Amino acid sequence: MLFLKHSQPSFLQHIIICLILLSFTLIVRSDNETIDGFFSRGGHTNNWAVLVCTSRFWFNYRHIANTLSMYRTVKRLGIPDSNIILMLADDVACNPRNVFPATVFNNAGRYLDLYGDNVEVDYRGYEVTVENFIRVLTGRVEPDTPRSKRLLSDDRSNILVYMTGHGGNEFLKFQDAEEISSFDLADAFEQMWEKRRYHEVLFMIDTCQANTMYSQIYSPNILATGSSKLGENSYSHHMDSDIGVAVIDRFTYYNLEFLERIDMQSKATLQDLFNSYNPALIHSTPGVRSDLFRRPLDKVSVTDFFGSVQNVELTGQKYNLSNSDIDTEDSIYSSTLNMVNVKESEIDSVKVEKQKSRNFHLVNVNSQRSTSSSLPQFLIASILFGLLIKWMSRKI
Repeated sequence: MLFLKHSQPSFLQHIIICLILLSFTLIVRSDNETIDGFFSRGGHTNNWAVLVCTSRFWFNYRHIANTLSMYRTVKRLGIPDSNIILMLADDVACNPRNVFPATVFNNAGRYLDLYGDNVEVDYRGYEVTVENFIRVLTGRVEPDTPRSKRLLSDDRSNILVYMTGHGGNEFLKFQDAEEISSFDLADAFEQMWEKRRYHEVLFMIDTCQANTMYSQIYSPNILATGSSKLGENSYSHHMDSDIGVAVIDRFTYYNLEFLERIDMQSKATLQDLFNSYNPALIHSTPGVRSDLFRRPLDKVSVTDFFGSVQNVELTGQKYNLSNSDIDTEDSIYSSTLNMVNVKESEIDSVKVEKQKSRNFHLVNVNSQRSTSSSLPQFLIASILFGLLIKWMSRKI
């Protein structure tokens, strides 16, 4: 107040005040961008998929096809077999009624054999039980259980849990012999959370009255979607007249229709996937439960659950290689190829493996970048503010 009383603000004073306000504005905007980036990032370091077909017998062909279709999709988008738990009755491909032996198709055109390309079934036949499913999720397996049958996830794991079969109001049948209830499923997820076995979970289920199966879930960071609401059935999409049964369900079919259009670098979000659901085409009312999930769905990439983490290095400048480095690498490649007599078609794979050895985590890079960008702005504002205080004290 003394400053305003004894002298009028000068042009220099106006400039200093404007610079200070501009600096603080940049800091606030940078903080907001950091907050938005925090909620848009997945924060996970690995992906897992648990794919379960709870049906058996020939007339449930479509449920086998549903699960194998999801299995093929997550593998195509980058999740390796080592991170996939596949539970399947596996009694269709070699069934005597199958006029196309050792094959499973999800389309009447039979364009793609789902069973013919490196399928690794972890739990087969009568191993597909409620007990084994819950043991897989909670990690309470027998000591002699091989690694291929274990869900070796941690608190930085995003997990896709897909289930299909016959169900009803808050239950899902396992091979017409037993049932798992929505309470059993909710308690299994809670055990996973308490034991730090997941970062985020996407639970997807295709069955009659599917949406009731996630009604009792209460653990955080779980997103759920189902094919039909209470009182509704889940319908098949079409049948193959030669095979004699339906080959895929509608809900899974339209999910696959969306997923087939994306790749590992896709920017499509889960909100885009859920918006693609059309009750008129699915013949039931799909549901989505997101109240336990902390991130906005339009910020969650589809590949956060259906794909794998892509470890990349983000740099603000070019990475230059000298000619000597290139010559050295070429000599190393040539000597290595001469020693092991590698075929010409395998040279590219050797180089790719060498490039993949440089792995960096995206979250760490982003956090360092945001910190370094906000620090100079803070220093500038502090210096200008100090100069203003010193100048004001002289005037007073």
